[in-house]
Amino acid sequence: MRKGILFFMIVAALAGRGQGAHRFALGDSSFLLDGKPFLMISGEMHYTRVPREAWRQRMKMARAMGLNTVGTYVFWNVHEPEKGKFDFTGNNDIAAFVRTAQEEGLWVVLRPSPYVCAEWEFGGYPYWLEKEAGLVVRSKESRYLEEYRRYIREVGKQLAPLQVNHGGNILMVQVENEYGSYASDKEYLEINRKLFVEAGFDGLLYTCDPAGDVAKGHLPGLLPAVNGVDRPERVKQLVRENHDGRGPFYIAEWYPAWFDWWGTKHHTVAAASYAGRLDSVLGAGISINMYMFHGGTTRGFMNGANYNDRNPYEPQISSYDYDAPLDEAGNATAKYMAFRGVIQRHLPVGVVLPEVPPAKPAVRVPAVRWTQVGSVFGMLPAPMVAARPLSFEDLGQAYGYVLYRTEVDGGGGVLRIDGLRDFGVVFANGQRVGVLDRRLRQDSLVLELPAGKVRLDILVENLGRINFGPYLLKNTKGIIGKVGWRGKELGGWEMYSLPFGRVDGLTFGGAVVPGGPVVRKGRFVMDRPEDTYFDMRNWGKGCVWVNGHHLGRYWSVGPQQTVYVPAEWLKKGKNEVVVFELLKPEQEVLVGIDHAVLDELGK
Repeated sequence: MRKGILFFMIVAALAGRGQGAHRFALGDSSFLLDGKPFLMISGEMHYTRVPREAWRQRMKMARAMGLNTVGTYVFWNVHEPEKGKFDFTGNNDIAAFVRTAQEEGLWVVLRPSPYVCAEWEFGGYPYWLEKEAGLVVRSKESRYLEEYRRYIREVGKQLAPLQVNHGGNILMVQVENEYGSYASDKEYLEINRKLFVEAGFDGLLYTCDPAGDVAKGHLPGLLPAVNGVDRPERVKQLVRENHDGRGPFYIAEWYPAWFDWWGTKHHTVAAASYAGRLDSVLGAGISINMYMFHGGTTRGFMNGANYNDRNPYEPQISSYDYDAPLDEAGNATAKYMAFRGVIQRHLPVGVVLPEVPPAKPAVRVPAVRWTQVGSVFGMLPAPMVAARPLSFEDLGQAYGYVLYRTEVDGGGGVLRIDGLRDFGVVFANGQRVGVLDRRLRQDSLVLELPAGKVRLDILVENLGRINFGPYLLKNTKGIIGKVGWRGKELGGWEMYSLPFGRVDGLTFGGAVVPGGPVVRKGRFVMDRPEDTYFDMRNWGKGCVWVNGHHLGRYWSVGPQQTVYVPAEWLKKGKNEVVVFELLKPEQEVLVGIDHAVLDELGK
């Protein structure tokens, strides 16, 4: 009962809004806010995965479930997409996200690492770090620390004034991220701590690690939080062993479900499997952060990938639904209601949580009317020429596609690509002759080409840089090795960059080639903006934009077969749609349906 009363008191305080600076500290067994015990009930929600216009609605849903705090990573590669060019505007305005949380009565746990994992491209690192000669991420290497220092200072300018000790609602800030799973260099961790303090983060700092790695990833003097463990006695044991026998006790990442990757089943976990565990954690006075409370969507090309020596390359899907309490569109699920019931039981008698906002309507939309269609081969920019293939990084390109072109002698033989990253469609004189997929460890094709000189094109897609494990340091994209034909290395390459960062300047031209990649542009009409989902089950592989917003990828292999279209990015009347289709240029029918399809594997 005492914990429930304190929880309610803190929620009622509306995250310190208008009350000046607060003192957030560590007690022997609980967090202390202005000297009083505070039980943190937090949920992870990333500003980059939710339209800015929807932040407030998602936060109201968090309050209604009983959360008093939200957690978020800070993503280096969205804030410094190119070296020295910082962006904290629009959907990247992390300070506005934090302030909105305060307005909605929520505290914030901030995680600027700068490595975040998070099923996010390169674990949050900007691609251009790969271009810096000798730079080694997550290390004491001088070039890395120089770039890290510059970045974290910019983050500090935005967010340090919003810490609780300065009148804001950021309770504490995480240093590094699951570092014990990667290495155990305490000197490196201390450098991290100093960089954070130099950047203005002068409040409470902490580390977080999986159960088996807490000792390796913890920095003495900081609170060691625990990931992936929810047995109260085990959580308390791990924290005490690494914190001079004291608490408080905090589960920084509690996983009530999991993420998905292309070609594997959709991961779900029944609410009943976790509701009892949440009850035990809260009953033991342990603070918790649900990863995820709301996943949203990894839009654009920002999904990451997993890879290790045992498993193949596994790029993650664009939907980050995560089977979380709040679904991809921000609506309550059965898991949400079950967890809400648990939290309600920990409130004092007579205290009632806010009403759950009604589910947002989702609608079907009629087939898109196409107004323009063009072959990607007709949209090529001026090429860069080199004797050997150049990587995306060599070309100064972060994401998207590159077309590699050379000339070969016709006839039969084997085409071999050493270092295809990650998906390649091969054409001979404009006709598709094969596909290579890194997921399937494919690197060669047996071909029978026309006689004479043949134009060889390899259209390569970056499916997402690895975001976890030792291969962070081997993350270049494109063709990164030799290309051989009949055992002989090919030279004389032309590289055409197709980043598809924007689609408003595309020039449509060139006849559509059977089996060749196309871009279609069209529109549909809405009486009023409401959520919908594009049904991509008859399409092949590609990306979708609506009104200039990159909604993410689709791929017939599943399990994701729809692309979520948020109402916040739609408008009354005409809405523009652009689709880049890599494999099925003949496909023309695109409709919107009123529900997500996230659990259907294809061929």
